[in-house]
Amino acid sequence: MATDRERKIRVMVAKPGLDGHDRGAKVVAQALKEAGMEVIYTGLHQTIDQIIQTALQEDVDVIGLSILSGAHLPICEELIKKMKEKGMTDVKVAVGGVIPNRDVEKLKALGVDAVFPGGTPFDAIVEEIGKIAGER
Repeated sequence: MATDRERKIRVMVAKPGLDGHDRGAKVVAQALKEAGMEVIYTGLHQTIDQIIQTALQEDVDVIGLSILSGAHLPICEELIKKMKEKGMTDVKVAVGGVIPNRDVEKLKALGVDAVFPGGTPFDAIVEEIGKIAGER
């Protein structure tokens, strides 16, 4: 049986809301897989409740949201509120996509653990996901 240290980091990549563009999410998911992480990709148009349910079922370490719609603040606020209600305090949250620099600190104040604006190098994403998952 694998110990916690031997267990691969489990990351769920989700596309919340009506955003219909998922190429970036798929490329990031592939980079995380190539780095040795287990990745669950949920597909497009996920509700917050679906994301939380999948995260619980899959026992993920990190929920990664790909948001290009500009709705990152209300989506993250709702996600983190519902995660607290479900007692998911050990699951980390990462958000990437079209995130203006002015919103990075706002997202972190909401409880987001890592923010990846467009153009963040894959190596930096992999490194930061590994770091925050290790804090679990």
